Amino acid sequence: MRLKIVRTWAFRVVVLYIGLFAFSVLTLLGFIYVTTVGFIDRQINATITAEINGLSESYKEHGLSGLVEVIDERIAADRAGESIYLLTDSDYQPVTGNLPRWPSDVERQGRWANFDIPENDGGGEVAVRAMSFLLSEGYHLLVGRNLRERQNFENLIETSLIWSLIITVALGVLGGVIMSRDMRRRLEAINAATLRIMRGDLHERIPVSGSDDEFDHLSVNLNNMLQQIDRLMLAMREVSDNIAHDLRSPLTRLKSRLEVTLLTARTAEQHRQAIEQTMQETDNILRTFNALLSIAQAEGGAARGDMEAVDMVTLCADVAELYEPLAEAKQLALTTALAGSAPIKGNRHLLFQAIANLIDNAIKYSAPGGSVSLAVTTAGDAVEVVVADRGPGIPEADRERVLHRFVRLEQSRTTPGNGLGLSLVTAVMTLHNGSLVLGDNAPGLTAT
Repeated sequence: MRLKIVRTWAFRVVVLYIGLFAFSVLTLLGFIYVTTVGFIDRQINATITAEINGLSESYKEHGLSGLVEVIDERIAADRAGESIYLLTDSDYQPVTGNLPRWPSDVERQGRWANFDIPENDGGGEVAVRAMSFLLSEGYHLLVGRNLRERQNFENLIETSLIWSLIITVALGVLGGVIMSRDMRRRLEAINAATLRIMRGDLHERIPVSGSDDEFDHLSVNLNNMLQQIDRLMLAMREVSDNIAHDLRSPLTRLKSRLEVTLLTARTAEQHRQAIEQTMQETDNILRTFNALLSIAQAEGGAARGDMEAVDMVTLCADVAELYEPLAEAKQLALTTALAGSAPIKGNRHLLFQAIANLIDNAIKYSAPGGSVSLAVTTAGDAVEVVVADRGPGIPEADRERVLHRFVRLEQSRTTPGNGLGLSLVTAVMTLHNGSLVLGDNAPGLTAT
């Protein structure tokens, strides 16, 4: 259980929160300590140097007696005992001062030295910073300052550091717990929703708090993904139902025709006609399956690997050239507006099939003497292909519905087809980050 808590993301957040706070406090107090202690040391050194210079001038002007008098006056005026003075002869025997003897640390450390002396009240020792100076006639002068204030400041910094770390850890734990509880609550909501989805409730959605933060963005993206999955699952169920419904009839007719042929056909001509009808029915079934495979290929993204540079003007010209004889046979005028170039990156085969489906529908549903137009325009990086006819058109209420698989309107029942053409165009457009929009050509239909 303890190891499980350590591995949680919330625990890592709390530790990171505490570490960040502690590092900030240590850095701030360390900077204050270094800066202040350095300033104090410079002030002490400057004071000692000034006193040494002043006493050496007194010695030059008034001699030994004058120097002794000045030292005694300064010792008497320093009631707090902050200053250290010691004047010795050439053998380091004390002449005057408030130190009983010449410190051995001074000889060892050089002109500047740090050493400890007993406190005046006998309560321990205090550190001293001192400077030695050699006077004429062999006299030695030692002037220093005790570091009590510096030590007090260091003790204050240490105490502040300890309490700051304690407070920092407490605040870090509190802040980390609050943050982790909120994040864990939202993650648990996401986990609970995904668990219900895994159990089969595909209509479940991840809650969005409305704060528009990263978790909301994640929830919105996951919900969009779930909606897409739900839509694909629904489409798959519809496809299964439609396949069973739309293919059952031709397969039943195929079986019946073969049975009737076996029972009634007596001549080679009768067998040949039955075989031709059977092949025609089989071709219709194969076209339906090929269309379904093309739709699945486009929707599944498998064709992304075959993307290449395609000029939509050239591609549409090839489609128009292919369908021009069919339009002439139906006494239709097929006009094109294909100037310049419109390069994109796409799957040439699927794009050709999509444009061909639109042209085929326009010719199929146009009355003799009408017209079909094909135009390509560009707007920045976007390419727009418009196929327009003068046929019966599609009512506005049905334009969204006809994009689904196996949907055929009543006026289309008498014409050949399987209701998959516009579904394929929609899937191909989605693969190419595009869309299919049906509009009114007054009269007729525009497919953009």
